[in-house]
Amino acid sequence: MELRWSLKSFESLSSHELYAILRLRNEVFVVEQNCVFQDADNKDQSSLHLMGMNGDGKLFAYCRIVPPGISYTEPSIGRVVSDASVRRQGAGKLLMQEALRSCSVLYPQQVVRIGAQLYLKQFYNALGFEQTSDVYLEDGIEHIEMCYTP
Repeated sequence: MELRWSLKSFESLSSHELYAILRLRNEVFVVEQNCVFQDADNKDQSSLHLMGMNGDGKLFAYCRIVPPGISYTEPSIGRVVSDASVRRQGAGKLLMQEALRSCSVLYPQQVVRIGAQLYLKQFYNALGFEQTSDVYLEDGIEHIEMCYTP
């Protein structure tokens, strides 16, 4: 799978990029997962947005990198999502590897904390994350906190 990566601040996103991000997040988090929640949580404005696009500029993978002090005391990766058409083809793994590379440049030698859906625990373990909390419910979905230590 060949994706072109772009990391942008909220202010640098074009209206088309922002629309594609919100559309993909809604397709997966609201429609597929049948989870009605407020996606716009006022963290996007402070975050960096990592987009994986194909050669035609279609968004297939996305996450946001949240600076320390907003979600957690550590930097965080959130809203990790890939288009249904590229799942099981390695897009999620490539996305997280690129996000961790970006974090290592932005926040050298800092632990990265995530709030992961419980069913994705093995996926994140394979990337080097370790569970650091008990299971908790967020928007009706079981989650755990996990940390990656560089």
